Amino acid sequence: MKLTIVSNYINHHQIPMSSQLYLRMGSDFAFIQTQPMEEDRVKMGWANEVKSIPYLKLYYEEPQVCADLIMDSDVVVFGGVEDESYIKPRLNAGKIVIRASERLYREGQWKSISPRGRKKKYEDHTQYRDKQVYLLCHGAYVASDFEIVKAYPDKKFKWGYFPAVNEYDLNTLFFRKLHVDSKGNRQVRILWAGRFLKLKHPEYAINIARYLKKENISFHLDMVGGGELDKKLKDMTAKYGLDNEVTFHGFREPKAVRRFMEEADIFLFTSNYLEGWGAVLNESMNSGCAVVAGHGIGAVPFLIKHGENGMVYKNGDFKEFRDMVVALARDEKLRRKLGENAYKTIHDEWNPKEAAERLYNFCEGLLDGKAVPCESGPLSIAPVIKPKDGYAYVRREQSSER
Repeated sequence: MKLTIVSNYINHHQIPMSSQLYLRMGSDFAFIQTQPMEEDRVKMGWANEVKSIPYLKLYYEEPQVCADLIMDSDVVVFGGVEDESYIKPRLNAGKIVIRASERLYREGQWKSISPRGRKKKYEDHTQYRDKQVYLLCHGAYVASDFEIVKAYPDKKFKWGYFPAVNEYDLNTLFFRKLHVDSKGNRQVRILWAGRFLKLKHPEYAINIARYLKKENISFHLDMVGGGELDKKLKDMTAKYGLDNEVTFHGFREPKAVRRFMEEADIFLFTSNYLEGWGAVLNESMNSGCAVVAGHGIGAVPFLIKHGENGMVYKNGDFKEFRDMVVALARDEKLRRKLGENAYKTIHDEWNPKEAAERLYNFCEGLLDGKAVPCESGPLSIAPVIKPKDGYAYVRREQSSER
């Protein structure tokens, strides 16, 4: 079997699983990158490994070689590319294609009413509903979006991003999370990491720090990243007298961010619905953090079971977010329980090796004429969760997956 993945560019969230496929398949596996990586992501260290990847092919340097590979492979996974011309010849030839997609209507499903948009969705997706075309859902609300345009009936599967998974001795890992303040008291370390953008709501972290200080809870907040809200966040920190409690570290390379996670008790993931997946969730869970996350984030309903391996608050509800963080800050046993279970979720199921194995087996099944889903986790059937129902689903108030 020859398997090819096509995406706009490869990054450190995709390399680990792709490398596992290469270990298994050798030259029968390829990853085609269609465009150079964005400059801001290069600055964050995402391009450092690209030049040494043996299975990577660059469409903009070898267009004919890549076009032939897309057409001749047994299975092609196509995602992250807006230009449909790369995959149209294969689709029109009726060959097996697996789409990998984030949301169609991230800004609101009401946008599906656009006639022009529906025409485009029909041309790209719906017209192939009865063909050998399948959908990997990069997030919990993807299936709902594609249900609106009546695409991929009974052919939508859970998927995501699979950053590198580190192996830890849990006792050693949690020992690293032990910190004391200047008075010798246990200090809770809290981490927020990402770009300082409105959609990610980093101000939640500064506001919770203000509240924790008022509650006389010993803590320290590390803010890793930067962006358009940098000045606003630093001004808030100064205004609230938090200079001793909050440290801004700027952008750090992925390995450095993981070190922050390994030493953090609590990880704050505060994005809204515009966060398609959110691979920092995989990474922070793998690092044994007790995560507090908003339900609108794409990865959250797939990865977190509320109260078991993380805490989920309703998107936009700062009070609920605040109460969860305070509860965790005051309960070391609860932090340990959630952190250990979070680690096991990533280590045992949502990891690059397991994803690669499942994708390989799934593709083998397609070549035999059948799509065989897994029972849970990656490549299990994706439930159709409307965004408005996401909070109830994650909190297990819904009786079953739809």
